[in-house]
Amino acid sequence: MDLPLKSTTDATLAVKEYIEEIFRRGHITITISLDVQGAFDEAWWPSILHNLKTLDCPKNLFNLTRSYFSGRTETLHTYSIQTERDITKGCPQGSICGPGFWNIKYNSLLNLTYGKPTKATAFSDDLLIAVRAENVQEADNFTNIEINIITNWAKGNKINFNEQKSKAMIAARRKRREITEVNIYLKSKPIQQVKNIRYLGITINNKLSFREHIISTTNKYTTLIHTLAKSAKLNWGLKQEALNIIYVYKRAILPILLYGAPVWVRVMEKTCNRTLYSRVQRLMNIKKAKAYRTTSNDALCILTGNAPVELKTEEAANIQRITKDR
Repeated sequence: MDLPLKSTTDATLAVKEYIEEIFRRGHITITISLDVQGAFDEAWWPSILHNLKTLDCPKNLFNLTRSYFSGRTETLHTYSIQTERDITKGCPQGSICGPGFWNIKYNSLLNLTYGKPTKATAFSDDLLIAVRAENVQEADNFTNIEINIITNWAKGNKINFNEQKSKAMIAARRKRREITEVNIYLKSKPIQQVKNIRYLGITINNKLSFREHIISTTNKYTTLIHTLAKSAKLNWGLKQEALNIIYVYKRAILPILLYGAPVWVRVMEKTCNRTLYSRVQRLMNIKKAKAYRTTSNDALCILTGNAPVELKTEEAANIQRITKDR
């Protein structure tokens, strides 16, 4: 699946919607996260030029690109030796055209002829393969076939996937008992099977409950809030002007808490998830308002001018949805 002019949230949402559709059919999916070794540094220039030809790139732009890749060398200096060699790969992420060259190369992976029950989603060098099947054994077979197709593409394009960092996950909501282990191989080595995969900063588990994502996010920022409060108290005193934690909350912590909201917003309907997010906001509000710990959440939100975090989550998801529909 190619996602031009889309965000990481759009890519993750596409994966989630595909898996949800599989759940509605009563099927299962094996989701594979493939890690690219070196990523942008391993982009082979002849492959990029070949893909430009395949895409019918105008001749003047093709010649310009070929010239850009020609005659490039790298030099290593030591105290007594200087070594120089020609280079034929690499797309620096900080350069203007580097990411574009990488996309041209990686797009050919998305356009491979996969089986009908397979969906490939990529954002930058983060690749996720989702294979649908009626049972685990069938999914196992289909997935190994697709991985073999990807491996052959990688050989032809001089890309290496790291089998140690790649992960496999079975996702299903069926209650019946069945095999829960699969044997997926990358370069003849087994891929580790896990119960959740972190993709583009969002943890996806095998039930799409996103519980692990909520827990890891709140734990991380609870620790950060305590660190900020301690630092403020020790170094700045307790004056209201100095202890401006509300700025930190709105500009730093809240955006990260809301990251990917369209993907997991529905899980906030559960009290246990809302409680975790509210706890983070409550810590910030108590520090800002210098209130007692017994002060209610509603009163704290009024005193600090912060809307309840569950409302901000819904707002973030709605904004994303409206923007997508335009």
